[in-house]
Amino acid sequence: MQLLPALLLFLVPLLSSCAAFLLPLDCSDIYKQDTRRLSGVYTIYPIGPLSGVQVFCDMTSLGGQWTVFQRRMDGSVNFYRPWAYYKLGFGNVAGEYWLGLGNLSLLSQKKRFELLVIMEDFEGHTVYARYRWFGVGPESLGYPLRVSGFIDGGAGDSLSYHNGHKFSTFDIDLDSYLLNCAKLFLGGFWYNNCHRTNPNGVYRWGPDDTINSVGVEWSTWKGRNYSLKAISFMMRPAQ
Repeated sequence: MQLLPALLLFLVPLLSSCAAFLLPLDCSDIYKQDTRRLSGVYTIYPIGPLSGVQVFCDMTSLGGQWTVFQRRMDGSVNFYRPWAYYKLGFGNVAGEYWLGLGNLSLLSQKKRFELLVIMEDFEGHTVYARYRWFGVGPESLGYPLRVSGFIDGGAGDSLSYHNGHKFSTFDIDLDSYLLNCAKLFLGGFWYNNCHRTNPNGVYRWGPDDTINSVGVEWSTWKGRNYSLKAISFMMRPAQ
């Protein structure tokens, strides 16, 4: 009879360890575990059982398995937010949202990722930019962007200009410009001096030069002052 408590003491940590092992780190794990492979909202666990966070998984684009960490589609969410929001994440995972710099940095420590940026204009055209390597450094370094290995899917390369730069918001200015790029262009991003893409800028409707370059822009595709209808940044383990 005394064997049962001893057995339980042995099995509980073992079962907990197995459960933690099966928890998906990102959407690629869900893709492997769930044979339905449907795009939608799922829960991932960047650092274990207590770190569950909801994300949108794109299971169809270019082979699927993509963890979406930024998405604009209708202007329903305000992206002009302070550092704390960009660190922790905000928005509606079923619609527009930002996953959070903290989660991006944690994920970057676990695996080597690639990046896909899919965008659409108001005329119904869809293009993409793909990068073979993507990562985000720790907060102590300003959450720097690491991106390289551009592959053109019709969008051109507007992101490499931001490679190596720290993240900036209107309340924490870490860009390379004399002034605050986040304040000037009404967003939060890895601004350089200042931007060639501004995916977290003001949601506007197509061409609009009322205020210069504050829209949701990808300059190598539609140029300055064209605000996109939709744009999504997504990551998956490099293949």
